[in-house]
Amino acid sequence: MSSPVEITLKNMQFHVRVGVLPHEAEFSQPLEVDLTVWATAPVNGAVSVDYRDLYALARDVIAQQPLRYLELIAQRIVSAALTRPQISAARAAVRKPSVALPGPLDYAEVVVQEGVRE
Repeated sequence: MSSPVEITLKNMQFHVRVGVLPHEAEFSQPLEVDLTVWATAPVNGAVSVDYRDLYALARDVIAQQPLRYLELIAQRIVSAALTRPQISAARAAVRKPSVALPGPLDYAEVVVQEGVRE
């Protein structure tokens, strides 16, 4: 078996309703997603992962609005990625740049990683 190949889609950007506060469920705001997968080739084959499929699975999870928790979004993206036959591990980082806190903050980020990187 070949070593896994690491593939990352960095800083996918979506405009969604996300959060637990009343105004967050009503008004859209930016959400950023990084998705990294580790893929292995089938026996006597080459690693082949369609980037469009990876983007679509993130987009489809995010389309299930309104969204409340970054943790759940990241978990659902990772779970969807792991349903692909060549993917043995996945990591999703979900960032929310607009967070209602009383001081300066670049963003809030949640990272979920699952699977075996062989």
